[in-house]
Amino acid sequence: MLIWVLFTLHLLGAAFWVGGMGFALLALRPALPMLEVPQRLALHAAVLKRFFLIVWHAMPVMLLTGYGLTKLSYGSFRTAPPELHAMAGLGVVMAVVFLAIFFGPWKATRAAMAAGNLPAAAAGFGRIRQLVTLNFGLGLLTIAVAAWES
Repeated sequence: MLIWVLFTLHLLGAAFWVGGMGFALLALRPALPMLEVPQRLALHAAVLKRFFLIVWHAMPVMLLTGYGLTKLSYGSFRTAPPELHAMAGLGVVMAVVFLAIFFGPWKATRAAMAAGNLPAAAAGFGRIRQLVTLNFGLGLLTIAVAAWES
């Protein structure tokens, strides 16, 4: 039962985190040019604020449940298959990229928005998009490794 709960939480975290990045890149961003620049930036900021709050919850849940599942299923990482090591490593890299986004361009973008500096805010959103694209690719790769491992 515990393994089922941990696995369910792990998959839900992946669905919210990777799915949210997919939504942002593939649905939200292409639709934003329909709005005028001030409204576009305000909407983008509001969406990312909510999404980053979700990631702040999903990320530790995924890391903790992943390590818990490893412990329960294999006893330790020493006996776990290489695919599991790859997933764990990719998960840590994704967490680091998220932290870099949050404390780097997201912090600067919020400051630019608060100061009314729209060009700086737009540049910040561009940098965020690049890093989210990187993390989305890492998330898809992690899902592919998980499918391979099954």
